[in-house]
Amino acid sequence: MTTQTQGVTDEIVPVHTPSRFYEVHVGRNILQTAGDLVARAAGGEAAAIISDSHVAPLYGDCVRASLETAGYRTTLLQFPAGERNKRFSTLATLLEQLAQAELSRRDVIVALGGGVTGDMAGLAAALYLRGIQVVQIPTSLLAMVDSSVGGKTAVDLDAGKNLAGAFLQPSVVLADVTCLHTLSKELFVDSCGEVIKHGVLADPVLFAELEAHPITSPHYDDADLARIVARNVAIKRDVVNADEREQGVRQTLNLGHTLGHAIEAASDYQLGHGSSVAAGLCCVTRAAEALGWCEEGTGARVERVCEAHGLPTNTQLDCDTMMRYAVHDKKRHGQTVNLIVPTAIGSVEIRTVDLDQLREVIRLGCGKQ
Repeated sequence: MTTQTQGVTDEIVPVHTPSRFYEVHVGRNILQTAGDLVARAAGGEAAAIISDSHVAPLYGDCVRASLETAGYRTTLLQFPAGERNKRFSTLATLLEQLAQAELSRRDVIVALGGGVTGDMAGLAAALYLRGIQVVQIPTSLLAMVDSSVGGKTAVDLDAGKNLAGAFLQPSVVLADVTCLHTLSKELFVDSCGEVIKHGVLADPVLFAELEAHPITSPHYDDADLARIVARNVAIKRDVVNADEREQGVRQTLNLGHTLGHAIEAASDYQLGHGSSVAAGLCCVTRAAEALGWCEEGTGARVERVCEAHGLPTNTQLDCDTMMRYAVHDKKRHGQTVNLIVPTAIGSVEIRTVDLDQLREVIRLGCGKQ
């Protein structure tokens, strides 16, 4: 659905989950009207903006001014940027600051930033006073197309990524694509991993467009990017609506993640999440094709589109290292793992593999070919 609000064209994607209905607004210059949109969706009298040390100086004042114009008493909380700070120690500090700001259950937390911020602020909202409302304002492409939608919140443990968390659907998501102007080229490229994943997962038309015109090229202006973001949100929306708490089909959104998370963790999170997912996606697709699970030629297409976006297509980690990290995947059940496997562009299946089969997938898909 497309609407015109105060001169700003938005794509609005409705999300219907068992726990909450909300809208995802995608467009240009949305930050300036954030206060009105938050008030309409969440209400309350006070708003705590949670952001990191990279994003707060860029957009904190703008969002704070918009919230105050809409009548909110505001607090801006900032934590050090980076995946290494997505820990309980950071969360504990934020919770103490929320208490000091005297937020009530009627009030709202506003997550302003990328995926780490969305996770931290979302989990803080789930825990503070046993749950208050959260609004997601993603500022990275990765957060816009993936982590801001669906209600997953988490922190990392020493054993692996996102191993402690909760589900809390946002009250509204505001994705302003003009924020992407301040994103570094490296972070923009990294974000493309999740966009490609969605094409492989559910949309051959989107995948073909990415093949013909990588979104890292000058072909895309803000309106085109808003359209691409909205399409990605709709893909994730459809899965989340069907399976809010990842008991079944929502697991398919983890395509590329079992191996990708292993690659990411083994790098001590120096390799970005989207880049790790892209490498994991290429690895699992190569293995699936070698095992006869996937349509012939799919692996080559996935590799080419990742390469065209400047993303890695493999890892040099040895099999033992990959196994050590992969067995901590959240989709492990005892001695088996639910592995998401592409069968063709736009189609996937959930395969339950034992640990020996997982090792074979890693052997066939990862490392020097």
